[in-house]
Amino acid sequence: MNMTNDNTIKTGARIVLRFLLRATARLLFRVRVQGVDRAREAAGARDGRLLIIANHESFLDGILLGLFLPIENPVFVVHTEVVKRGFWRFWLGLMADYLAVDPGNPMAMKRVVRLIESGRPVMIFPEGRITLTGSLMKVYDGPAFVAARTGATLLPVRLDGPSRSYFSRLYGRPRKLFPRITLSVLPTTALPMPQAPSARARRQKAGEALRRLMQEMALAQPDRRTLYGALCDAMERHGSGRRVVEDIKQLEYSYHDLLKAALALGRLAARLARPGERVGLLLPNLMPTVALFFGLSALRRVPAMLNYTAGVDGMQAACDAAEIRVVISSRAFVEQARLADKLAALRGVERIVYLEDLRAEMGFLDKLWLLGWALRFPRAVERMEGEANPEDAAVVLFTSGSEGKPKGVVLSHRAILANIAQIRAIIDFSIDDRVLNVLPIFHSFGLTAGTLLPVLTGASLFLYPSPLHYRVIPELAYDRGCTVLFGTSTFLGNYARFAHPYDFYRLRYVVAGAEKLADTVRDQWFEKFGIRILEGYGATETAPVIAVNTPMAYRRGTVGQLLPGLEQRLLPVPGIERGGVLHVRGPNVMSGYLRADRPGVLQAPMSECGEGWYETGDIVDIDDDGFVRIVGRVKRFAKVAGEMVSLEAAEKLAFAASPGGQHAVIGQTDPGKGEALVLFTTAAGLERAALQKAAQDLGLPELAVPRRIVRVDALPLLGTGKTDYVALKRMAEGA
Repeated sequence: MNMTNDNTIKTGARIVLRFLLRATARLLFRVRVQGVDRAREAAGARDGRLLIIANHESFLDGILLGLFLPIENPVFVVHTEVVKRGFWRFWLGLMADYLAVDPGNPMAMKRVVRLIESGRPVMIFPEGRITLTGSLMKVYDGPAFVAARTGATLLPVRLDGPSRSYFSRLYGRPRKLFPRITLSVLPTTALPMPQAPSARARRQKAGEALRRLMQEMALAQPDRRTLYGALCDAMERHGSGRRVVEDIKQLEYSYHDLLKAALALGRLAARLARPGERVGLLLPNLMPTVALFFGLSALRRVPAMLNYTAGVDGMQAACDAAEIRVVISSRAFVEQARLADKLAALRGVERIVYLEDLRAEMGFLDKLWLLGWALRFPRAVERMEGEANPEDAAVVLFTSGSEGKPKGVVLSHRAILANIAQIRAIIDFSIDDRVLNVLPIFHSFGLTAGTLLPVLTGASLFLYPSPLHYRVIPELAYDRGCTVLFGTSTFLGNYARFAHPYDFYRLRYVVAGAEKLADTVRDQWFEKFGIRILEGYGATETAPVIAVNTPMAYRRGTVGQLLPGLEQRLLPVPGIERGGVLHVRGPNVMSGYLRADRPGVLQAPMSECGEGWYETGDIVDIDDDGFVRIVGRVKRFAKVAGEMVSLEAAEKLAFAASPGGQHAVIGQTDPGKGEALVLFTTAAGLERAALQKAAQDLGLPELAVPRRIVRVDALPLLGTGKTDYVALKRMAEGA
């Protein structure tokens, strides 16, 4: 009888306590629950087997889930270290039943299995601990194996907001007393038991599947903001006084400084174009460029980032495709980069406006507008031209033109913010990071990853105007204590040549993209600096990242796994045994192309897979664990004597024969064999016999050995660091 009374009293106390805490949480944290009907449906899961999983942001998480999820009598799985603390043990005992386990102990999960099989709903945090980075941390295999073993229905719940409270463990970060908190209940799913030869392998595969699910959870709610709105959010979250951007002038600019410059320049530049019109920007990596980018975006003008290394023909094709009639540049930059002749040769451009002149147009009324209204109500600025739409064009970038005329790629606010969210779901960038961006902002890699990612997430950004200063950049990384560096294989190889072994002592992430990472560069960085380069893969059309290796999912020789939220299909290619042409669809795919032969006409993405799909033009192979290996571009294959030969494989054997040289292979029409391979190389002593031996060592066919070798002092490069194959074709034809 006493035991019954005790249980009744305990149950009554829980009901009263839950009511009071729920009311208090709603009042203080303005808690919002999305998808609560899904939780009710999950409560009636088959066999009553239900496993609730959630990301772990703070000490509040368990209380919030217990208060706001309509799940009756759940059991909370908590870390043994938590229940050792009397305060939390007391509250847990009042709130709900709990089971203390060590997430690193596989045997402890057997108790969880028995609980689920008995029909009790179980709540667990797969990370096992509160995040210290603000991003997803290590996901333990145990919860995944429990889900697979029991066949339980998985109910994913995404918490957003607790990490910004004083109950989180993000010490030294901007925090609020009562931040707004959202619980997003996502559709239920299940984890089938993986097929593998051993229990350990099955456990690891299940853990990997759960990790991918946790990453997908971070993208569950579509971002309905614009880039300018995201900037305002970042300023509110991290503080207007936080210094976020520095450039070669060695001045540090805060969020307030950046917003002030963006609004001032945006107002002046907006007079030059109509809402929705594309405005050409021909500017280097400097803070005013970033400010003008955001300013134009805020006032509904679309920045079109012109590639000043593309030559007159490339710039003309870009201006024609995007119907650019106004170009904003800088006199000092035009003089230093010797661009005056290129600008003068552009046809159809009505006005070239210089920043130096634009600033001089700032009048009294403009200053009054800026100081008296815009800076006080920055979000209202975006609504001056109507309600903001994340599907509107945010920027026009241009393809490199490495294989033809540049095309305009229209990226929406949604696409860019989605790609940033996808990157953050798999790599923990934080306000403690300092990003060194030497890649030009006119390149999608330099814009999204190198510039917008740090600015919108609170990391510090150092902008440098040229990636070609191979001696200066390592010194900058050392002097500024940079922790993140983005680059291409060519650029990273040259930095390694000139850098002191201690220059990169603070780097924790070096991410390579835009071209294939050479094994020599990878090995050189590891041996000289002890740094493992994370190779990625992308396209301007995908804003740009498609796949990337990460510290938690790395495989040498691949470009990593596809980002969460991306669908993929491989279509076969005749003559290629493994892999196929990669087609992708997802939130980061472009709105469409602008082509020079159809100026201003947006061509929405479409491929053989249907509308909304983008054909990358790359032949890839995806292994059982989801790692992507690039076989080559469709256009980077030659048909020699009726056989498909990869030009990249031919380049690989050239690097094997002469690791110190730079090599590029193209296909040239040959009357006898259809096509013949031509090797351009900087290696003076490289002969065909050495190539044949390398082919034998690598197991490559004789057809992959170039018939003709052309020696050059240096390979022609595009501004992005990619090899200019169009220029090489011209050289081959001229020879």
